Amino acid sequence: MDSELADIAVTLYTGSPTEFITARNAHAAGTEDPALAARIRALKKPSVAAWVVNVFAHERSSQLGEALLLAEELREAQADLDARALAQLGRDRRALTNRLAADAAELAEARGQRITASTREAVQQTISAAFFDPTAAAAVASARLVRELEPAGTFADIADSIVGGGAPAAPAVAAKPLDEVKARRERRDAERAVREAERTHDRVVREAATTDRALRDASVRVDELTHREQELEAELAKVRRDAKRARGQAEKAETEQEALAQRVRDAEDDLRAAQSALARLAGD
Repeated sequence: MDSELADIAVTLYTGSPTEFITARNAHAAGTEDPALAARIRALKKPSVAAWVVNVFAHERSSQLGEALLLAEELREAQADLDARALAQLGRDRRALTNRLAADAAELAEARGQRITASTREAVQQTISAAFFDPTAAAAVASARLVRELEPAGTFADIADSIVGGGAPAAPAVAAKPLDEVKARRERRDAERAVREAERTHDRVVREAATTDRALRDASVRVDELTHREQELEAELAKVRRDAKRARGQAEKAETEQEALAQRVRDAEDDLRAAQSALARLAGD
């Protein structure tokens, strides 16, 4: 990128929008290098929304740089957040975008430019695009934006077409001290470890509660079955005693039956003998 062309482009893109063409041609006419003069004449006039963003990026570079750094940190942290935290992050990002867009519009109006509602919305969308896409962030920070940007777009392949004076360099954001960056990373890692430990703890507590309920149910079942086992053992012992007694009674009855059968046979023999004797006496 030609730094001289970029410097001239910044001057033109942050100057009066109504005088852009005149100022651009004057810069080209006053340049001795024909190639540079041709490139200056090729600079396109910015849209009103792009001009508003350029003025803000040029005059409030520190404020914009801090916002872009915050946006970068939010993008890094986004993967570690749950649904509720992501929703809060979205609200915070929108609030920051609205505030920056309002400051940019106020700065432009202080220069005598009338800012319509549609222009203000385009400024807000352009700043929002810078929050989501690194190329858009570089374009916004360059103060050489030619047109407003769509918040959901990607711009890596069209970087030359959205700024004047060459592709934008990465935005110069205020770097945090290394120890602070390290501390923030360690704190984020520690917070992630705490969240994972909390999830593990909650899961183990739930599993322990389930196991405890299962143990109580099993203990009650064991007590019931043990009591039933004792009842059945007592009943079996009684049945065995009754069976033994019945077998003894059966054996005794069988012995008595055999004795009585023998007595019956003996009585029958005695009866027949008596009958025979009676018969003989009757014949005599």
